[in-house]
Amino acid sequence: MNKRGKLFVIVIAIIVVSFLIPEANLAYAKVVKRDKSVVFSAVWPPQLDPAVGQGFGSAICYANIYDSIIFPQSDGTTTNHLAENIIVSADGLVYDITLKKGVKFHNGDELQAEDVVFSMNRIKTIGEGFGYLFIPTVKAISSDGPYQVKIELNKAFGPFLATLVNLYILNEDQVMAHINPDGLYGEFGDYGKEWLITNDAGSGPYMVTEMRIQEHLIAERFVDYWAGFDANNPDKFIFIGTAEPVTIRVMMGKRELEISDQWQSEESFGALDKIKGVDLVKFLSGSTLGIQLNTKRAPTDDVHVRRALAYIMDYEGIIKGVYPGASRLVSPVSLLMPGSDPTIVGYDTNLAKAEAELKLSKYYGKFDEYPVDICWAAEWVTADKMALLFQASAAKIGVKVNIAKQPWAKMISDVSNMETTAHANILTIGPHYGEAGTFISRYLSSSCGTWEQTEWLQDPEIDQMIYDALGTVDDKERYKKYSIIEHKILDICPTIFLVDVLEKHAYQAEYLEWGVAKSKAIPVQGYNIYMRDMKIFPERAKK
Repeated sequence: MNKRGKLFVIVIAIIVVSFLIPEANLAYAKVVKRDKSVVFSAVWPPQLDPAVGQGFGSAICYANIYDSIIFPQSDGTTTNHLAENIIVSADGLVYDITLKKGVKFHNGDELQAEDVVFSMNRIKTIGEGFGYLFIPTVKAISSDGPYQVKIELNKAFGPFLATLVNLYILNEDQVMAHINPDGLYGEFGDYGKEWLITNDAGSGPYMVTEMRIQEHLIAERFVDYWAGFDANNPDKFIFIGTAEPVTIRVMMGKRELEISDQWQSEESFGALDKIKGVDLVKFLSGSTLGIQLNTKRAPTDDVHVRRALAYIMDYEGIIKGVYPGASRLVSPVSLLMPGSDPTIVGYDTNLAKAEAELKLSKYYGKFDEYPVDICWAAEWVTADKMALLFQASAAKIGVKVNIAKQPWAKMISDVSNMETTAHANILTIGPHYGEAGTFISRYLSSSCGTWEQTEWLQDPEIDQMIYDALGTVDDKERYKKYSIIEHKILDICPTIFLVDVLEKHAYQAEYLEWGVAKSKAIPVQGYNIYMRDMKIFPERAKK
């Protein structure tokens, strides 16, 4: 056998052994943690450019690598972060922000008002990621001196202050020094988008030291971070992108992984919990889980078909068999959110009502011609069970469901077009800011073509109702309007609401202290894996 053949045999043997490692060996892996790094797995790859991404993995990066004007709290409120002070005009149209002095970017430059102006104008111009929050609302942004920022709105926007958690500040000079002049944005070239795929221009507690798109992201402490560190905060974090159960278990057993992804099955979490020193952390994150129905493709373009599918869904099976301990979701808004309506009653499992709705459908008696495709991200193993439950439930009323899971990247590509968007898509929606409007606003027509709105609702009446609610400054009045919208959405049933997500992670409790394990989580996507909320003690990792 030649050298190449021997190497191939060795590699195959290693792979086979990794799959055959008994749980007992994993439970007593004799490996000592040697440094203060935190390795975690999540949806991969993240977008490092805060004007481009908005998914779970990207949001984790932004929370740790960049700073925002404000910082979210566990009760849905916010506190000043880069802002020293914020004054809001009586009509809610003008926000005068005084910035903290002495905040440094990772390259040593001082963060100043012009950087805030640049970052806002950049995200509005690019129009991706969280840009949807600012494009229709921000009329103008200007600076008056190095630490004074003025934001003027086109119209009142009740939750605007909360949305500023998504305005991550970039170093203007650093970005402009790395633009590709052949980009789409005139004098700004590509606005630094190409460079920011693998680099950062932030001021956050951690700075990117290595980004390999096919492998990992490594970020280390920024020693000059303005808010400082606890001595036992992680020195660095390493973000890897795998949810493969055996790989996760092996890495956990060897203490090569500190925090697992949230997409593991109950069986996998059970196996992880048996590993010595590993515990499960569970918390309501404000995320919602549902089946989004394409309202523009037959047969889910028919409201009676959508209602029938909602009435036939096995909600108890989802709660008991897929997400034990989770709460039932009955409307678009997580009950964790300020502005949610706890009195709303959603669809229940009712065969008689499902059959009655189906008989009102224009497709009744023709469902052999109109099968329903259900899709989800192939990396999300738990979703397989939900798809099978949906398939079995629909069969009870004669609706054929085809399983059509896709890799995440392919799914994202498909949902960008109405015709290639599946009839049903299983998706988790994370809160972009800590208020009910974050879930209500995803039904705007402008959200179509993204993974956050595969329903293709495009309803002018609902658009107007949402704009009216968001434009209401008084919280109580705005929440009343949200409730009316929730009832309207329930009536036309573009989404089958399943669970208020009980997020789970396995983590190395023996030597990692993680804030969310002891207190309430922050209901804003990305902030529950915040490194400054963790303390690591390698010496506690026993042999």
